[in-house]
Amino acid sequence: MSEAAGSPFTPEQEERIIVTAMDLAREGLTAELLDFLDHRFPVDTRDHGGNTALMLAAYHGHAETVRALLDRGADVDRRNDRDQSPVAGALFKGEEEIVRLLVDAGADLDAGSPSARATAAMFGSTHLIESEGA
Repeated sequence: MSEAAGSPFTPEQEERIIVTAMDLAREGLTAELLDFLDHRFPVDTRDHGGNTALMLAAYHGHAETVRALLDRGADVDRRNDRDQSPVAGALFKGEEEIVRLLVDAGADLDAGSPSARATAAMFGSTHLIESEGA
């Protein structure tokens, strides 16, 4: 958030806003999260671990929130500080609907460590990405 010059918020206020937005994504509170985005909260803002709202919504199984974030232009391949991608996180958690949403949105199945392809192989979920040439 602080990327924008002249932020009206102190660093502490910015941190609280980011934490609140990420909690909304983690909990699947789509309407409330979209209110943040409607008030110029950047869709690809990262938390202290480098996670975006898309990463957290995908990992916690909130398909409606994932869909809404993708519709708002969230970067489907933005990895966190541990080099994990949203699609690999969804595969790890067995979130089939979310994997399909992310693959349909163009997720890079080879990005990150482990990649989505490697994660799918580890968990016997290659059928979820086979249409993409896994």
